[in-house]
Amino acid sequence: MTDLTWLIPALPLAGFLILVVAGKRLGEPLAGWLATLMVAGSFAASVIVWIGLRGSDGGPDHQFTQTLFTWLPAGGFSVDVGFLVDPLSMTMCLFVTGIATLIHLYSVGYMHGDPRFSKFFIYMNLFVFSMLMLVLGDNLLLTFLGWEGVGTCSYLLISFWHEKEANASAGKKAFVTNRIGDWGFMVAMFLCFASLGSIKYAAISAGAGGLATTTATGIAVLLFIGAVGKSAQLPLMVWLPDAMAGPTPVSALIHAATMVTAGVYLMVRVNPVLSAASPWVATMIAIVGAATAVFAATIAVAQNDIKKVLAYSTVSQLGYMFLAVGSGAYTAAIFHMITHAFFKALLFLGSGSVIHGMHDEQDMRRMGGLFKYMKITAVTFIIGALAIAGIFPLAGFWSKDEILLSAWNKGGVGYVLWAAGLATAVLTAYYMTRQVSLVFFGEPRWKKVGVHAGGEGEQSAEAVETEEGGGPDEPVLEHAAADHGEEIHPHESPWTMTLPLLALALGSIVVGALNLPFTGRVKSLENWLAPVVEAGEAHVDVASGVKVALALVALAGALVGIAVGVHFYLRRRFEDRPADPEILERGWYYDQAITDFAGGPGRAGFEDVAWTDTHVVDGAVNGVGWLVRMDGSGLRRLQTGYVRSYALGVALGAIILVAAITIRSSVL
Repeated sequence: MTDLTWLIPALPLAGFLILVVAGKRLGEPLAGWLATLMVAGSFAASVIVWIGLRGSDGGPDHQFTQTLFTWLPAGGFSVDVGFLVDPLSMTMCLFVTGIATLIHLYSVGYMHGDPRFSKFFIYMNLFVFSMLMLVLGDNLLLTFLGWEGVGTCSYLLISFWHEKEANASAGKKAFVTNRIGDWGFMVAMFLCFASLGSIKYAAISAGAGGLATTTATGIAVLLFIGAVGKSAQLPLMVWLPDAMAGPTPVSALIHAATMVTAGVYLMVRVNPVLSAASPWVATMIAIVGAATAVFAATIAVAQNDIKKVLAYSTVSQLGYMFLAVGSGAYTAAIFHMITHAFFKALLFLGSGSVIHGMHDEQDMRRMGGLFKYMKITAVTFIIGALAIAGIFPLAGFWSKDEILLSAWNKGGVGYVLWAAGLATAVLTAYYMTRQVSLVFFGEPRWKKVGVHAGGEGEQSAEAVETEEGGGPDEPVLEHAAADHGEEIHPHESPWTMTLPLLALALGSIVVGALNLPFTGRVKSLENWLAPVVEAGEAHVDVASGVKVALALVALAGALVGIAVGVHFYLRRRFEDRPADPEILERGWYYDQAITDFAGGPGRAGFEDVAWTDTHVVDGAVNGVGWLVRMDGSGLRRLQTGYVRSYALGVALGAIILVAAITIRSSVL
């Protein structure tokens, strides 16, 4: 059954090609149903291959390589289009295709009426194909092909409503920022080939132990730079919050559940190289992850846009995953990646359902009391919020506890990292409670701005925008702002949108059972991934009593965060809420500082670089060409075309040669 691996990426690719040719002819909703069917078929193929891999006779590693054809033959260098089927790649395929199927189904209802309905699904199918090539590739170059493919699709989908200049700018921002990380990935590939003579993962895993520590460190750091760009870690996190400019299904699929986790996947895939590198590399990865988690969480507590809260939450949770990688807890990183895919996709799709039901309104200060009108959306959203907050026994509790335990197990600086992770957990519980309270409970504030927005005693949309500090440079985060001149009538979404919410809510409840910590028999994910990560996995050496105590402390922290959120946003009136610090609303001014630098000293510096390139680098090249041309012009004058001139030259040369020999002989 593993021979069907090629079918996993082939079906989304076929959907993409069919929609390119006949998408407009199919129209709405057939184009959406075709795209959904292709991704669902890919999920079915993934399940079949997974079953075949579990029962394969390929040895204890359960590894299978399927080579389709040779892509780049160049002397001793050759790159095949081949798929590496092992526990890690199949785990990724299962949750990528499964969640992508639900999001495609959701999109059929969400994108209803959009004039570019079929084009949206063209991009979505292409993204799924690219992501599958990324995780299935058996070498770094094929992974890089998928890496660039998801980056391109990200640009196309973030800028999908490009009529708004700010939305187009958000797409360009994501594209440019990711190029920094791509540079690290490319140089790491070159260094791998120079050191090992191959860029296949099998060769890298086998040869990592024989690498010089300096070389392994260089490869690990460069690959980490690539991961930082793709997974939005400090200092390259600035693109992800603005990426919410795309349609909500895009936010759920690309910027929460799948694409941004590619950096974590890459780090786990090359774990033998991380083990061979200097110990400070792992510590650096853990520190960057913990710092990103805390930094993004502090910003999320003060955001008012329903999707911006979730965007910063995504950055924070990705930091958790890198904290796990840096702590040597590769299984915990993948475990949290899986649980996060379910509850974050649920939260984003739930926010889209709210936006849909509120006629494109996204400001949580104009919501409230929606539980009465959108019960399915509200209940499923609350389940996702409790899961990400780490409340027992939902999925997030188990995966987050594994990461905190691994950080504590690191000792020394690990205790500080554990404290940072705990603080993040408290903040996560607080801002999710704040979001749930503002959106679904309390007084329905949308009635105040519904009929006579901007009237006496009421706050107009323009006033709120001024209060937010919004302006022409801020991306428009959804179809369009709600029309506050018309009355808002909240309503539940159609079944194509609520069915995926129910499925993801169920997953957010049960997927924690994949890796329960009680005995080896119930650690299913750990046992499954062992052939891939066991060599570099850090073994936890903590007493059982300490494990229980740490889990209770984390749970208590989450409950404290929820209690504080309930106190300020449920028991108190909305008007009496605590003032959100402006520095947090503005994201510690980090994005603004980068903008100011890029438009000021950075621009001047790049202009100087451009001048140097034009006048020094190009000048040197052009100067050499000018010198050769002038020398050629001088020598050309000797070529008269007259035989007597050439004969005279030969005679003079012979005389000079004889004279030189005679003088040399007389001197000696």
